[in-house]
Amino acid sequence: MKRLPIAALAAFAAITALAPAASADIGLLHVVAMGDSYASGTGAGDYQPGTEGNCWRSNNSYSEQIVARVRARGTSVQFTNVTCSGAATSDLYKDFLGQGPQLDALQVDTNVVLLTIGTNDIGYAAYGGLCIQADCSGAPTQAITAKLPDMAKNVGQLLQDIHARSPHAKIVLSAYGSQLSPDANADGKLDPICDASVFSAQERTEGNALASKLNKTLQDTAYRAHLGGIDTAFVSEYAADSVHLNSTFAGHSLCQAGTPFYRGFDALAPGQEGPDAVLHLNKAGQTALADLIMAKA
Repeated sequence: MKRLPIAALAAFAAITALAPAASADIGLLHVVAMGDSYASGTGAGDYQPGTEGNCWRSNNSYSEQIVARVRARGTSVQFTNVTCSGAATSDLYKDFLGQGPQLDALQVDTNVVLLTIGTNDIGYAAYGGLCIQADCSGAPTQAITAKLPDMAKNVGQLLQDIHARSPHAKIVLSAYGSQLSPDANADGKLDPICDASVFSAQERTEGNALASKLNKTLQDTAYRAHLGGIDTAFVSEYAADSVHLNSTFAGHSLCQAGTPFYRGFDALAPGQEGPDAVLHLNKAGQTALADLIMAKA
């Protein structure tokens, strides 16, 4: 997708290409963050009061970090964060976990919408749980893959509905990446989730193929919206081929030698978030995603 013209960057004072052309002359940037657990920052710690155990809305989420950076550079930002763990696309239209409809946060003068959504439409979290507790290869993986076309329709419709409410907003749809390395575990001390008894080689292979297809589906959905006149950017942990991770995320999946960007069974330790955070971005991962969005959106 093409970048915005140089004139559209004024709202962020050349910090990022997030601001749409319509906002070039305004003094206040209106930003809304929407979506599911990857958007809320489940697993990244420092949760906002009242959201622990439900929406898991973290001050370390990529949207919170982006807005903090933009404000630190002198741009005035009105920010509304309505992200909530567990949300599917349909949940953004209605009350969910004691929160009002996320779409109600949108206004005609909203400039930027930061969005991560889609995996709860296909039962991706339950699929991950099955992989951990039993065997998710074969039919279970095929069943989740078969849900991707419907997810694409749901996300595509959501992008249209966001545009209808905020016609001047740039929508930045971000993806989920690859939680596990496709290869054998790296040498050294790794999270217990990396034991071969938890994820078999076949589960790794099929799970990573599914993650790649999920990414490609979201990428294609964003591109169709862009061609349809909706100012949409797609930001991913993958390279353009949706097969290989980009340089920012390569080497940082669980069970690799580099610093992991995802939570493993460490999230199950006393005082931690529990199962909700397993296979989710940690603080370092959210920071890396914020870096990507500011550089590429």
